[in-house]
Amino acid sequence: MTFLAAASAPKLAPWKVLLVDDEPDIHDITKLTLNRFRLDGRALTFLHAYSGQEAKHILASESDIALVFLDVVMEAEDSGLEVARWMREDLNNQFTRIVLRTGQPGQAPEERVIVNYDINDYKEKTELDRTKLFTTTFAALRAYRDIMQVEQARRVQMSYREGLERVIAASAHIFQQRNLKDFASGLLQQVVALLRLEQSMLLRVSGASLVSGETEYEVLAQIGDIGANVVGPDLLAQLDEARSNRISRLHGDTYVGYFPNSSGKASLLVLKGVEEISDIDAQLLEVFCSGVAIAFDNILLTQEITDTQAELILRLGDVVESRSSEAGNHVRRMSQICHLLAEVSGLPEDETAVLMHAAPMHDIGKIATPDAVLLKPGKLTPEEWAIMQQHPEVGLSILDGSQRPILKAAAVIAHQHHEKYDGSGYPQGLKGEAIHRYARIVAVADVFDALCHKRCYKEAWPIERVLDHLRDVAGAHLDPQYVDLLIAHIDRAVEINRRWPD
Repeated sequence: MTFLAAASAPKLAPWKVLLVDDEPDIHDITKLTLNRFRLDGRALTFLHAYSGQEAKHILASESDIALVFLDVVMEAEDSGLEVARWMREDLNNQFTRIVLRTGQPGQAPEERVIVNYDINDYKEKTELDRTKLFTTTFAALRAYRDIMQVEQARRVQMSYREGLERVIAASAHIFQQRNLKDFASGLLQQVVALLRLEQSMLLRVSGASLVSGETEYEVLAQIGDIGANVVGPDLLAQLDEARSNRISRLHGDTYVGYFPNSSGKASLLVLKGVEEISDIDAQLLEVFCSGVAIAFDNILLTQEITDTQAELILRLGDVVESRSSEAGNHVRRMSQICHLLAEVSGLPEDETAVLMHAAPMHDIGKIATPDAVLLKPGKLTPEEWAIMQQHPEVGLSILDGSQRPILKAAAVIAHQHHEKYDGSGYPQGLKGEAIHRYARIVAVADVFDALCHKRCYKEAWPIERVLDHLRDVAGAHLDPQYVDLLIAHIDRAVEINRRWPD
């Protein structure tokens, strides 16, 4: 992944040097002597303390002081030594370089001080002429620079390792998702958690399976309020640039990430409210998205297979219904009503999807029913009724034996959808909850749709009459639980009728 962001090189900050001495002249001479000092193109900026206590206050508030010139004798004979001890032990500052300067070397013998107080250099004030002050400063700052580079590398490594641990945990979570919607939503949530953001969007380029709409991009998942126009002109231009140039880029506070996968279908990640994407975050995004690319491809393939299977079932259902002179949209409406009832009754999402896809097969057995019986406009004779009642057993024989969840559910539905809650149905005379809940839901959806629409033997009923009839047969023909749920959500059921008219 290539990450681009338009930015000028930042001006190098000066090295911070703290002068700690109770003699103001020492401050002035040191500043004057080091006025033109440069290391790596960086000048010096001086902080001033005239006592040990003042030095502690400055050191506690300034975390990036590179060098301290530290006098020994100030308000007390060992004030400087106490500051050095406090820096290393209490403040836990092991990085700032300390040069001890003393006018009274007998007060702090050099060898003992360097060993006991972690002092980096020891100088008598009388020996610090211009040249030695320059070289002492140069050596101390170069040591500080090298130490900080090592520490920065260590922190980067730690940050990357911690990030990888989050990536592994995030990947493990999303790999548990089994459908495209949940997978995309889970992936987006984990990316947002990795970068600690609140607004994001995951899209894919058209050409992947099941892309809907006229736009070139399909939104798979979204978190937060990206905007009223999900893919507006500005964002569309940014997405086009990412896809065309195969790059990820920061546009103001919007990061557009380009992540190709092995299927050749790119995914695009939009993150809002981003001030900058660090190299580590960019690497973590690449590792994370590369790690889930194979799973993403598999999800897309599984989704394609599932949808193809569902489409074939719908087409077969259309064939059966067309034989009985019923509109093909009957099976689509039934499928949606079943999904509605399963959802509001609290069935797990995977079972809800299975039922929705299996419901159109409920009358598959009618494919073997003679036209003289199936299409007869009047009342059937007892012999003809006996033939009609065979279609559940025929449906079972057609579908039975498959290990595919949808076809297994369809076999049960085809066999039991004419059973009645009070046990008076056929072909087995099952009663109550002995009838599979899929078949009980399908029975409610089938009766509702048959009453709402014209058939060869009846006109469509007004919705009020339909609801009255459903209440009348609840507990006898139909499961009262699902009748009550349908009535409670009748507005959604009527909307389904509106979307798929005859």
